[in-house]
Amino acid sequence: MDATLEVRDILGLRNIGPKKASSLLHLVDLAERGFPVSTLDQISKRIAPSDVTFKYRIVPKATLARAKSGSSRLSSAQSTLIARLAKIWALARTIWGSDEATRDFLLRQHQLLEGRRPIDVAIENELGGELVREILGRLQDGSAV
Repeated sequence: MDATLEVRDILGLRNIGPKKASSLLHLVDLAERGFPVSTLDQISKRIAPSDVTFKYRIVPKATLARAKSGSSRLSSAQSTLIARLAKIWALARTIWGSDEATRDFLLRQHQLLEGRRPIDVAIENELGGELVREILGRLQDGSAV
């Protein structure tokens, strides 16, 4: 499956926009307008299904309440973070082969991150996301520790 379509599926965005809008640029446009609040639930259920507070690490509780009562859309920055996490999830899922193994990788400390968890590093900023994707790429190539 195309990586962009996979990210759209993970976030429940497959049916938003033109049917053939599977390009990364279209995903950028969707993020710029703000993803629906439902995308936060989608990514949270994938990464940490038993942690009901995980989503508040991505969008603060009060901000989420305002979004739900107002436009029902997240900000561009929040949407971009959610897309980053969905891309990391998709790559990790490809490498590890199951949701459970993917969660184990994302939620346990990693020696290449000086004992930090990949999900924590990825949430911090785009550079952290790139670092986690780099580790995943090395795993995919068979060269990561």
